[in-house]
Amino acid sequence: MAYDEELTSRMRYVLRKLDGVEEKRMMGGVCFMLRGHMLGGVKREKSGEGRFTFRVGKPNMHRALENPTALPVQFGARRLGGFVHVDEADCDDEILARWIDQCVSFVDTLPPKEK
Repeated sequence: MAYDEELTSRMRYVLRKLDGVEEKRMMGGVCFMLRGHMLGGVKREKSGEGRFTFRVGKPNMHRALENPTALPVQFGARRLGGFVHVDEADCDDEILARWIDQCVSFVDTLPPKEK
């Protein structure tokens, strides 16, 4: 993921009230973790398009993909189950907060990570 301060700040702002959120630099970008589990991240494509990545969980993929702005995350021919991309143009602050709520709801179902 290419680092982008504007997108990172938007995600950081929505997550500010949650305890246990960490940021990790990964693949040139920033991923947001909640109690050790990835919630999502941000990236800016070489074309200039910004995208959010959200971890909605495999059980929730079908529902997430009903949203026409959500696309499955793919690396080459491999689809990453449980993750969707949404372009920044389709993700105002209110919509961003709703996506993050879905991510938090899923991550809250996961067992605690051991340190």
